Amino acid sequence: MLPRARYSRGMVLEWRLVLPLLAASAMAQRPEPQTTYGSVDASTIDGKVLCGYQAWFRCPGDRDGRGWYHWSRDGRRIAPETLTFEMWPDMAAYGEGERYPAPGFTLPDGSPATLFSSANPTTILRHFRWMAEHEIDGALVQHFLVGLPGGPIAELYPTRRKVLEEIAGAAGATGRTWAIAYDIAGMPPETIYDVLTSDWKRSVDSGLVGGPRYLRQDGKPVVQVWGFYRKSPSNPMTPELAHRIVDFFKVECRGKYAAYLIGGGDWDWRRDEEQRKVVHRFDAYSPWNVGNWRRDEKGEAHASTGWWDEDRRDCEGHGVRWLPVVYPGFGWDNLTRKPPGTSTIPRRRGAFYWEQFRDLRRLGVRSVVVAMFDEVDEGTAIFKVTSTPPTQAHFLTFEGLPSDWYLRLTREGARLLRGDRPDSEAIPIQP
Repeated sequence: MLPRARYSRGMVLEWRLVLPLLAASAMAQRPEPQTTYGSVDASTIDGKVLCGYQAWFRCPGDRDGRGWYHWSRDGRRIAPETLTFEMWPDMAAYGEGERYPAPGFTLPDGSPATLFSSANPTTILRHFRWMAEHEIDGALVQHFLVGLPGGPIAELYPTRRKVLEEIAGAAGATGRTWAIAYDIAGMPPETIYDVLTSDWKRSVDSGLVGGPRYLRQDGKPVVQVWGFYRKSPSNPMTPELAHRIVDFFKVECRGKYAAYLIGGGDWDWRRDEEQRKVVHRFDAYSPWNVGNWRRDEKGEAHASTGWWDEDRRDCEGHGVRWLPVVYPGFGWDNLTRKPPGTSTIPRRRGAFYWEQFRDLRRLGVRSVVVAMFDEVDEGTAIFKVTSTPPTQAHFLTFEGLPSDWYLRLTREGARLLRGDRPDSEAIPIQP
């Protein structure tokens, strides 16, 4: 059965509507003392389970003063009609200095609801600790071109750069690895190349990608670029632009700017010969499989994985590493203003997610990208989400499962791919 729905990679919110007005700022809480964790090998992608990480949430009272950024369409207020996210994080897992009041929202027990800010370094460190505790190797940190110098909302760059630096520190404190994942969504096509290449050079020159925890492959720093889609209105990619970007990273950037390039784009890339030519030039390719799903004869949801083996063979036959994307489920009713349940891809209490790890194990795949660690906007988050969210609006939940259930499943999926646990048709652990 063909997929029931397709979603472009990390749909850009209505940027000019989502951009909040400035609100009062406050000093962020200092990070907690470092804890010692075992360090993953940052010199290779082999055997890695990497999560996409947005780190784009802001709250009134945080150091950035940008209001309810990525929580609400209106930076000045948060209300049921302004929500742009689908899942409420489990805030009981955060420290007092990380909780920002969400006026008008209460939990089922009547207590005031709170949210977190990614501008709080304690929260970033907490997220990386969760990765370490659950054997997740690191993060591909989303870096949207629209918020970089030369982009339409370049005023976001200073805060975004600071967050990247704090991510690098959190990776060091927890022994994780990380890499930049650029995303062209929402960019004017005529500026994509210049903004992208300038930022990469700036990141290299400043030493941001030169740290010991930055992910490398074949001796080169890893960089991912999302946006290699054929017909996506929010991702204005052409074959000419695609080849020009590849030329920059693989031909022009000899020496210190050289990189190991991971492309990200269409899941059905083999259907178009021009797209195949582009994919065959990458060092690695991640097809965005989110939204690519089917229902079986019982009506149960499953990720569509039937062409994975041919995708892998095609990539490897041309010297390209196939780096698949797995996801636990989906939903963006609040973001797209749809009736509750309209866009939901059911998680089936984790079975939807586990089946993808199982299928990859049977293909002999050892490395994978998880979409996503903290993406509550589109309902793909694997970090701690509450099953008892505020009652004032519609939210997806973990169906009564523990808030760390998908972190635990990711750990078991990582063990499965690495051969540290036997193959299992069903989820091998209990809530």
